[in-house]
Amino acid sequence: MSTLVLLRHGESEWNEANTFTGWTDVDLTEKGREKASAAGRSLHKSGLRFDLAYTSVLRRAIRTTWLVLDEMNLMWIPVNKCWRLNERHYGALEGKNKAKLVAEFGEEQVRLWRRSYDVRPPQLSADDKGSPHRDYLYRYLRPDQVPLGESLKDAASRFWPCWQQSIAPSLRAKQTVLIVGHGNNLRALIKYLDCISDTNIAGIQMPTGVPLIYELDRDLNTVSRRYLAEPFAPARRACELPAAPTGANAAEITQNHVVGALVGQ
Repeated sequence: MSTLVLLRHGESEWNEANTFTGWTDVDLTEKGREKASAAGRSLHKSGLRFDLAYTSVLRRAIRTTWLVLDEMNLMWIPVNKCWRLNERHYGALEGKNKAKLVAEFGEEQVRLWRRSYDVRPPQLSADDKGSPHRDYLYRYLRPDQVPLGESLKDAASRFWPCWQQSIAPSLRAKQTVLIVGHGNNLRALIKYLDCISDTNIAGIQMPTGVPLIYELDRDLNTVSRRYLAEPFAPARRACELPAAPTGANAAEITQNHVVGALVGQ
């Protein structure tokens, strides 16, 4: 049995402002820092101990990782930072207030941009001043690897090599793994682990700062999972998931449907 813990970063400055964030590198609010620290205290109290951690190259996720590991006295473990774990890129929506976009385009259109599986937001141009092409952080990426606006399906396909080549082998080696990520890349992973359909994933949201603990078998099928939401009990009701699939049929769905979707086949 392997243990995987998913944690969405604490509240960011643009979460607080109700603004589309994506790859924009904003920091945590004071509330976000405290929530990240509280998550670390809860994990420490639970008795979990991580062998390694994964996070994105965005500071709100990196800082959350630091705060969690500090509370757990685990600052010494390896932390793998990977651009493939970045939040979904929201294209031309980044930096725009969600309520104002609802007033301009309607609630249904904004809902599709935010929650659907395969609808892309309006795209940035490569020469836009906000394009990742202009960011020193991504200088080592090929132009075709730098997104200008992604659907959840696109973000899942981007994430998938990191899972296959690094995270999954670590779990198969029975290491206990922490992934500190973002609302959408964690939704993509939950979609895979829990065999959630393209339609139903629209109803799944990952709250900030509440650890989600998975127990996986040797083939990395979900055996059980639960939210460790003790410090933030009201969030438990807002983030309940459907029952975990079991048996051969679930494995078949995972292999044939979900994996194919994630790699864009």
